Amino acid sequence: MESVYIETSIVSYLVAVPSRDLLTAANQQVTRDWWRQRRDGFVCVASQEVMAEASRGDPEQVRRWLAVLASLPRVAVSADAEELARLFLSTGCLPPNAARDAVHLAVATAIAADYLLTWTCRTFAPRSN
Repeated sequence: MESVYIETSIVSYLVAVPSRDLLTAANQQVTRDWWRQRRDGFVCVASQEVMAEASRGDPEQVRRWLAVLASLPRVAVSADAEELARLFLSTGCLPPNAARDAVHLAVATAIAADYLLTWTCRTFAPRSN
């Protein structure tokens, strides 16, 4: 079965109050649909970095995020992943302000996940000018 690394933005869109912004509301709905209809077709995992990010902020949101994450196996942020994240940043593969995103990409790479599921498109798939 293929594996999916679940990044924090997915959990956020999954449990957020529906947005009035049409694009955000659409992304939330796509996330909920995927979670309900497709998630069971994959081995979904999250890292300790996702847990750390989900543990910050509004207490009610934190409760919702952690409830979702409780159902997912967690993977450690290994020393190899930490080094790979530093390389992503030092080589310019990711922008300097994307340290947490670099960790997600590095962990997904280190565990050989088949997919990285994220809504962090500005970092991972920036538009060219």
